[in-house]
Order: sequence, then structure tokens, then C-alpha cells
Amino acid sequence: MNDALTDFSSRPITLRGETRTVYEIGHGPVVIVLSEIPGITPLVANFARHTASRGFRVVMPHLFGDDGRAPTSKYANQQILRACISREFTLFATKKPSRITQWLTDLCHYVSPNAPVGVVGMCLTGGFALAMMTDKIVAAPVLSQPSLPIGPRPRSKRALGISDDQLAAVKERVADGACVMGLRFTGDPYVPAERFARLREELGDGFIGIEIDSSQTNPWGYRPDAHSVLTEDLGTNPESPTQQALEQVMTFFEERLRP
Repeated sequence: MNDALTDFSSRPITLRGETRTVYEIGHGPVVIVLSEIPGITPLVANFARHTASRGFRVVMPHLFGDDGRAPTSKYANQQILRACISREFTLFATKKPSRITQWLTDLCHYVSPNAPVGVVGMCLTGGFALAMMTDKIVAAPVLSQPSLPIGPRPRSKRALGISDDQLAAVKERVADGACVMGLRFTGDPYVPAERFARLREELGDGFIGIEIDSSQTNPWGYRPDAHSVLTEDLGTNPESPTQQALEQVMTFFEERLRP
């Protein structure tokens, strides 16, 4: 196991005929952490550790990349290319969720058969939490910089990466009291403002949208194209907007996953 993950336990889990390595740390209600491109980086692992330190059992499946490897531009581009040609990931606006969300939903039931779970998706996996929310086991979905689907057209910018039937199921759950949390930087070229506007239109008060100023004049020094709210671009000052967003995510889990 990579040094960045030595404090995690790991095991293979087979669902739907497919086996994936799954890393776990902590005790308590389950939070599924879905890594961003290029994979489970050291900072994604740090987010998992922080979540575990707040009294949760973190379950983190391998989705792509080399587990524990630090990101580089070349490495990230390689993994994006692999995702593009994979049948498991749907990168463009087709109103169809990625097939991998079925496996991930089954994972929720496998690791937490009698209790609800939280899910954090990041970047390419950001919108997966929304698709998985159609199953009532997902009680605390967090969409961190949800980058899919991609495409230059206005339709793609507003697309949510789920079918009309799934959106109707999500709205039904929101009507019953569920909530969705979303995080993005205002200047993120991969997460258009139109996507969050659509979520607000569809879900109303059931969408908790956190948008962090990354304009050139922002007082916290976030780069204009800042992207990874909970990992690569997470500030260290406890008063910073990203640290406050992290705290809001933890509070969301606390309120939604504990009786």
C-alpha cells in the first residue's frame, strides 16, 4: 500500500461482478468518499482522515488512478483520457448517469445495510452523489465541484448528469425533507454557475449551494481557476471560506446521519 494510505485498512469488494479495492478508516456513521481526478491523492486521503476524526467511518473505493499518488498535470490528463473511453463514466450531456453509480449505490448497502450514509463526490465524481441520492440510503449527498457533464453548449452547462426520472426522484426526496449540498469556486471553468442555478431552480431550499469567491480580487488569495474546494485548494486559515465550507460539510453529515 502507498505510504499515503498506510493508516487505512483495505479489502477487495465484489459487486455486480466487479471487484474494487476499498479503503476504510474511522468508526461511526458511514461516509462514502469518491475521489476526484486523478484518483485517491494524498490530499483526498487527508480529507478522509479529517472526516474520520469527526466521528465517521469513511469508505473510499478505488475508481481510477494509482492510489496514494500525488497529482501532476500529465497524470491527471492520462486519467481523464481513460475515463473518456471507459464504459463506466459518462462525461457528456446524455441525461444518463455513469454506470459506476450503480456499483457505488450497492456499496452503500454493503457497508451500511441498516443505516443511512453520506456521499461526497469530487470533480468528475461530483455529480455521482446526486444520482445515488435516488436510493434512500443516501441521506447526505455532497457535490463538491461537480464537473460533469462537460461541453460548451448552454445545455451542457445546466445539465446535471442524471435522467429526467432520476431528477423527479431527487425532487421527491427533497419534498420529503432531504437536502443536497454543493460546493464550487466562482471562477471554476469546469463547474459553470449555470449548473448551480439549475440545482436551485429544481430543488429550491433543498439545495445548499456554497460558492466561494475566486475572483482576482478575492481577499483569500484563491487562484482564479481554483477548483478543488476540499483538497488541493483548501485554505489553512480556519476563518477562510474553504475551511468554513469544510465545517459546513461536517455539520451536514452530523445532522443528517446521526439520530
